[in-house]
Amino acid sequence: MKLLVWHWGRRGAGPIFAVQLRDALSALGNDIALSLAKDAEILAPPNAVQCDWAEPTYTNAADYLLQRTASLLPSRRSLAQLKQISPDFAICAMPALLDQRMVRALRKQRIPYAVLVHDAAAHPGDGLSFRLLGQARLLRDAAALFPMSAHVQAQLQDQGFGRNGQTVTKLLHPPFSFGAMKPAFAHGGKPRVLNFGRLLPYKGLDMLADALTALGPDLPFEMRICGDGPVSEELARLRAMPGVQVDHRWIPESELRDLIEWSDAVVLPYREASQSGVAAAAIGQGRLVVATNVGGLPEQLANTPGAILCEPNAAAIAEALKQIKAPTKPASAISAEANWQTIAAKMLETLKKI
Repeated sequence: MKLLVWHWGRRGAGPIFAVQLRDALSALGNDIALSLAKDAEILAPPNAVQCDWAEPTYTNAADYLLQRTASLLPSRRSLAQLKQISPDFAICAMPALLDQRMVRALRKQRIPYAVLVHDAAAHPGDGLSFRLLGQARLLRDAAALFPMSAHVQAQLQDQGFGRNGQTVTKLLHPPFSFGAMKPAFAHGGKPRVLNFGRLLPYKGLDMLADALTALGPDLPFEMRICGDGPVSEELARLRAMPGVQVDHRWIPESELRDLIEWSDAVVLPYREASQSGVAAAAIGQGRLVVATNVGGLPEQLANTPGAILCEPNAAAIAEALKQIKAPTKPASAISAEANWQTIAAKMLETLKKI
């Protein structure tokens, strides 16, 4: 089967997800083309991935508005690229801002497409970007939807998706692989706990701050909080705590591997969650995960050795953090490759029936 996997976001988990999906589908013997944004971080040297179609997108807000307007019609470039690749099916690995350009080109050439759905509703703080995505229209016209958790699947069904012949097939977010790295706790010192990602209101930084306060000034672990997001009282509180380091900025893809290798455990004190790419990164490298029992996290972590789930409140998070310690036997990283190939096979089975 000839497939095109695309994601036209420049930063974050989307390009990583698209590349690892491409590799999994290819490993099953399929002819796979990959399209990424031309300025995607993952395409930067010296470790640039192979990409068949690098799509120019935008560099600032004004450029985005210009590109968005131009996307009202399929571009000659997009049509030419599609004609050259000539896929049987296109797969959107994760929605991005200019997907309608691709959709219009696909429609023009009568190529069906599927979408992997990571979120079916906006999280607090995500409202504007979610509306700009035009995700409802993208999902409505897809032949197949692949929600990444039962939580997201239920939200899609509540919104009326999966009717009039549209297929909805649930997957589970596979672990991310960042290559070989030192095992957790190999440093022999205090446990190292990491919180990273987009530092938005629903991520529960206030509950984390309260939990650390409850544990007292002499924390039994080192703590790093890394990521981009609005300035907040919670971040200021965390920055002032002994034993806590706050790195408040966008963490580029080139630094993720070292950041995960530093950690022994990842904490996700979320108020809500569809599932978590951060958890997927931790699981794939054999790191412990402490997470609140919300949304799709219980399903994602159900079979993860050493995962600790707690209720979404400061007292429960504090108690869960106390449980972080080096195991008597080093934890093994869950096979990312096997998990990716499992979801790739399930996707192919669905697409072949359409």
